[in-house]
Amino acid sequence: MGTLYLVATPIGNLEDITLRALRILKEVDLIACEDTRYTARLLNRYAIDTPRESYHQFNEASRAPQLLQMLRDGKNIALVSDSGTPLISDPGYELVSCCRKEGIKVVPVPGPSAAIAALIGSGLPTEAFFFAGFLPARSSQRKRRLQELSGVPATLIFYEAPHRLLSSIEDMAAILGARRACLARELTKMHEELLHGTLPELRENLQARPRIQGEITIVIEKGETVQVSTVFPESIKQHLDEVMKKTGLPRNQALKSVARRRGLSRKAAYRLLIDD
Repeated sequence: MGTLYLVATPIGNLEDITLRALRILKEVDLIACEDTRYTARLLNRYAIDTPRESYHQFNEASRAPQLLQMLRDGKNIALVSDSGTPLISDPGYELVSCCRKEGIKVVPVPGPSAAIAALIGSGLPTEAFFFAGFLPARSSQRKRRLQELSGVPATLIFYEAPHRLLSSIEDMAAILGARRACLARELTKMHEELLHGTLPELRENLQARPRIQGEITIVIEKGETVQVSTVFPESIKQHLDEVMKKTGLPRNQALKSVARRRGLSRKAAYRLLIDD
């Protein structure tokens, strides 16, 4: 059987690629890439003429079986994303999973990762970190996800799109509070920028900008360790007010949280709230 290489590629600066990665890209039979035109910039820079085919989230289901058959036939394939390390918020998991099940050799070729680059440049603790990828696009879902992550005892790392950045930072400030954070934008590129401050301070900085562009990674310090307790205020109204003040959640979502913590249905919690 052939070998599937997972090759990390530059996140901006085309010089950020290993000698091993260049050798493998030259030697394999095929390069599977998210966007063949985007990857062509890297290949042209280093005079690599290996055949390439697209492999992205929209054709993954149909293209994966074709790549698997090539691997079964003894062909070697390099999987790359548009930038950074494959499978990190990029397609490839299904292909790698199938290879592992069939005994096809998978070889990671490490290199650039925006999450790691942002973390080490953030000035925040690095001994334990949690990569959460992209948050949900809708604010209500995003707040629920942030609430789930608020107790993770590690530095948090997120990716975010420019057009959602401000609303995401606002939700982060509301749910996570005034934690220290670093916003890394356009890492390794000409307009690289690392903003440091608390989440409310970053929000004010971004609000003053006419527009926000580029690839963005957000690093946030872990919250204070909170002892888990089943002791709640006797008044469900007081409990609801405390949750709303702490999390910034709207009343109906905060009530769901209170009900869940108390082991009640939402209807039961609502009846108690009315009678309170």
